[in-house]
Amino acid sequence: MPKRNSSVVGREFGQGVRDAIEQSGMTQRGLAELLDWQEAKISDAVNGKGGITEVELIRLLSYCRTPYAEVERMVALYRESREKGWLQFPEDGVPDQVHSLISQERLASKITVWSMNLVPGHLQIAGYIRAASEKSAKIKPADIDSLIRAKLDRQSILRPGREFVFYVHEQALRLPVGGPDVMRAQLNHIQVMLVRQYITFRIVPIAIGAHAGMSGSFTQLNYHKFEPVVFIESQNSGLFLEDKGSLDSYANVLKRLDQDALDAEQSRRLIATMLA
Repeated sequence: MPKRNSSVVGREFGQGVRDAIEQSGMTQRGLAELLDWQEAKISDAVNGKGGITEVELIRLLSYCRTPYAEVERMVALYRESREKGWLQFPEDGVPDQVHSLISQERLASKITVWSMNLVPGHLQIAGYIRAASEKSAKIKPADIDSLIRAKLDRQSILRPGREFVFYVHEQALRLPVGGPDVMRAQLNHIQVMLVRQYITFRIVPIAIGAHAGMSGSFTQLNYHKFEPVVFIESQNSGLFLEDKGSLDSYANVLKRLDQDALDAEQSRRLIATMLA
């Protein structure tokens, strides 16, 4: 079956419509009758396919008694839903846990992460998260506990049914975040996680010198139904890339990292050496 041409912002918009209807207690059919619409029109909106005007969207949300702040968010999503790529500036005190990234990860069939400076977020323990957050210029001390909860909750997707591939630079594993005790616990946790057959962990060794991933860390999301997406996190924003040129470029980075990285068994042995 061919993959649907569906953007991240379109899927986020559709989810917002679905949530508004569910929270109203109405069914899609019941809402369509109230609006004097065909039920297919509601279905298209829920699936992020468009088919409604901005005025019709506001009318739909009004019938659902959607809070004003959410109406504003949905209108903004509607206006961006024809774009390829999506730049976000999170404002909830958890800047690297963009809610849309979490929802897209839950839809993905394969998640590939390149992490150059830190242990990937999916594999971080609470002590490591706290130590890294305390040194961050973008995390407020009052937000650290909520950030830890968000990151640990995000790890609930590490279950059978999707594939995870982590490429991690050796320097990220040797950086003593939180000190020796925290790092020992962190490396032990990674070793425990690697017994899961759906997780692949590959280390890019320091000894190779320059490498293809020097421009920075990123996450590639692959789906059964949709085209791939690349997510990049910066100091104060998150960017989803969906255009072919960007996707090809980042796929090439992963291809080159795959050539330079230690294999899974060699990577496990290196971690064991660090622990010894």
